[in-house]
Amino acid sequence: MEFIGAVAAALPLLFRRKGLRKREFYYYLDLCGVQSLPITLLISFLMGCVLGIQSALQLTKFGAEIFTADLVGFAVLKEFGPLMVAIILTGRAGSAFAAELGTMKVNEEISALETMGIRPVGYLVLPKLVAMLIAMPLLTVFGDIAGIFGGMAIGVTVMKLPVAAYWARTISVLDSTTMLLGVLKGVFFAILITVAGCYYGFRSTSDAQGVGRSATQAVVTSIFYVIVADALLTVLYSFIGY
Repeated sequence: MEFIGAVAAALPLLFRRKGLRKREFYYYLDLCGVQSLPITLLISFLMGCVLGIQSALQLTKFGAEIFTADLVGFAVLKEFGPLMVAIILTGRAGSAFAAELGTMKVNEEISALETMGIRPVGYLVLPKLVAMLIAMPLLTVFGDIAGIFGGMAIGVTVMKLPVAAYWARTISVLDSTTMLLGVLKGVFFAILITVAGCYYGFRSTSDAQGVGRSATQAVVTSIFYVIVADALLTVLYSFIGY
């Protein structure tokens, strides 16, 4: 809670001139967004294929193959899309944040910032947080699209459904609100991953083993909090009819 308060106290720096280090921001945006896009598309597509196969095994018993579009669409947009992107970015970005800050602590760079009168939280955390808040929702949208096409690939090839019929069913049952609610999950996940990664980076001990432990703790803690947040948001969405 103390670290979350420190991050919140540093947020006004974003509204100051040169409050956000643009060079570092673009670097983390590339790390979290562009470099994570290929693996996100691949994993989301394969997840859609898995959901499509499992749907085919059950729905063909009742002659309801067309409802594969419903199952895959809602499952990807509401749950698996944001969740898979969050897990990918936890492994790529969350661990990198912790290892980077842990290494800076070993080299006493954080102490040097404090000596110069620079608040390390605002200086080091804000570029990572803003980059994640932009990259996570965008990757979630791309992951959702890839997952839907994965389900369509199984529906068309395995279940012999016409492409036009599958796509028309997907469009008719899904709406923009469903996607927006899934993207909103990504915003919360981005905050949790960034805060956990930076928190354990700052807490790292000043040795090589400490850096490794901090990266491991950041990944484990981020995944745990992401799943808890996903469960809470899913319950909240059910109360409003989604």
